Amino acid sequence: MAEEKEKSTEKAKKLADPVKASIDPATQQMIARAQALGVETVFDRAEAMKPCNIGIQGTCCKNCAMGPCRLPLSKGVEEGKDDRKGLCGATPNTVAARNFARMVAAGAAAHSDHGRSVAEVFISAARKETNDYKIKDETKLRAVAPALGVATTVEVDGKMVDRDIDEIALEYGEKAMEEWGKPEGTLEYLKRAPKPLYEKWVKNGVLPRNIDREIVEIMHRTHMGVDQDYKNIVKQCTRAALADGWGGSMLATDMQDILFGTPSPLQSEANIGIMKQDHVNVIVHGHEPVLSEMIVAAAQSQEMIDYAKSKGAKGIQLGGICCTANEILQRHGVPPAGNFLQQELVIVTGACDAMVVDIQCVFQNLANVAKCFHTKLITTHPIARMEQENVIHIEFNEHHAMEDAKRILRIAIDNFQNRSAEVMIPMQKATQIAGFGVESILYHLGGTFRGSYYTLNDNIINGRIRGGAGVVGCNNARSQHNNECITLIKELIKNDVIVLTTGCNAIACATHGLLTPETAAVYCGPGLAEVCETVGIPPVLHLGSCVDNSRILLALTEMVNAGGLGNDICDLPAAGSAPEWMSEKAISIGHYFVSSGVYTVFGGVLQTTGAPVFQNYLFKEMEKIYGGMWDMYTDPIQHAHAIIAHIDKKRKALGIDKARERVLMDMADRQKLEA
Repeated sequence: MAEEKEKSTEKAKKLADPVKASIDPATQQMIARAQALGVETVFDRAEAMKPCNIGIQGTCCKNCAMGPCRLPLSKGVEEGKDDRKGLCGATPNTVAARNFARMVAAGAAAHSDHGRSVAEVFISAARKETNDYKIKDETKLRAVAPALGVATTVEVDGKMVDRDIDEIALEYGEKAMEEWGKPEGTLEYLKRAPKPLYEKWVKNGVLPRNIDREIVEIMHRTHMGVDQDYKNIVKQCTRAALADGWGGSMLATDMQDILFGTPSPLQSEANIGIMKQDHVNVIVHGHEPVLSEMIVAAAQSQEMIDYAKSKGAKGIQLGGICCTANEILQRHGVPPAGNFLQQELVIVTGACDAMVVDIQCVFQNLANVAKCFHTKLITTHPIARMEQENVIHIEFNEHHAMEDAKRILRIAIDNFQNRSAEVMIPMQKATQIAGFGVESILYHLGGTFRGSYYTLNDNIINGRIRGGAGVVGCNNARSQHNNECITLIKELIKNDVIVLTTGCNAIACATHGLLTPETAAVYCGPGLAEVCETVGIPPVLHLGSCVDNSRILLALTEMVNAGGLGNDICDLPAAGSAPEWMSEKAISIGHYFVSSGVYTVFGGVLQTTGAPVFQNYLFKEMEKIYGGMWDMYTDPIQHAHAIIAHIDKKRKALGIDKARERVLMDMADRQKLEA
């Protein structure tokens, strides 16, 4: 009996403290409720399981059956005098570089396979094989088609006339699909980068040949006994990461915009409090919008609304988790219910009638949480299934997409009357303005006829805006939920740094009220506040999902093209950041930003610390090659000031550092001037 009591006490000690686990009150409330009901969540598992000390250093090799070989960094190891070796003789630099490369490969594969799925649906729509998808944004199609070598005009009787939109769409879709596996040449979209950056890639021999080949080659190189030069491995990382950022992800973003509509600013809400007790609550979670677009359309149909009312509900409330949330937010205003670490908690409300998941960042434990409530958990993708018996699998097919969406909604609606637990929905939710993109920023800065990034550049040159930062990425249960994201961003905007955000970081910003124009007056420095008030934008611009980081690349390119801030992305007073990174996709994203010339800072710990020479190559030497480099800080304030210092360094190099010397004068100062 005493032994059982001791075990029980020990188990209780391993539960997460809700206040220490998150800075969000709704999340704290749901963690406490889960614990009271005996439902385990990621926050409790993070307390019970600590990370591997050697794995987190990046120096554990399990690429063959002679291992795992563990090469921990000891106090006596000095740079250049490191005699640690695996059984095959692999050094810490080789091991860490291989592990890093495999993260890049997995991340690039995830984003690019997402893009491939969109391309398949795009081609079906272009061929008129489906009635559920159509080309919505013809203007965007005509704008991006030439980047794949697709003509948008044709000569008729000696005159150039617009080519048929269906012909353009089909040729664009087919050429896009070729980018995953064409046997010759290099990726077409690379030429959208500033010319000096493209020439840099040519000089260093890192132009991706096709998306799939670069990912496969990483896996080959990192097989036991192949590439054993960390610099050569990183070179292949660069090819694969560029194939993601300037290839698969950028193609995915463009095709989604063309199919579903290019986002424009809209108002919505965010956090678990968007759920409604008297509605059928359907949560979509994952990353591909091809099904969620249909679920949105089906949920708005009178047929489904009437069916919900026939079961006693007042309507259907859609909400999202992770990047599927961002996709349907930016085009339809559907509010996100939470980000990555909140996915179990929306079920804990007792009001989630169905959670519909596709790919990436989906906890397998969702099935265990759903067992404790009435929630139907539905998987929809052929490559992403769960072993638990209580999970329903409805495989999505674009040829009968609306039929699949309505079937899913009927399951949720039928389940509305089966709620078995007391419903507890937190009150917390926040207003947000989302849906920004390269095109909408152009409009906000200069209107319909004068849209240009020069307005942004001019305000950077005159010092009202210090610079820009792309703050993106995940949540991580090893840090306090949302704290690093929000602390970092508040420090940046306080110092007049405008922020572009995507992914789960964007949902965190929305949850904590940073995505409204009114935010500027509360949190921003005087220069950024003035610009935001004049233009009518938030100081933090929500650009979409994690594949939409390609929008940030294009925004930086637009800044270069507008002039006045150098000739290449690496000249800009700008930086990248992933304060609570978790996913392998984040490593691929980070590396394509670094390889595009962006100083990129990660929060927490990069799995490179066990190989100081390799880490030094990423953190210092890469800047000499591409103009960008990696960096890492565990403290969000230090993280922010490293970005600010970099921005100031770039301002000084451009000769615009003096423009920031703006003095706020009190009455005595003014009287002295008058005298």
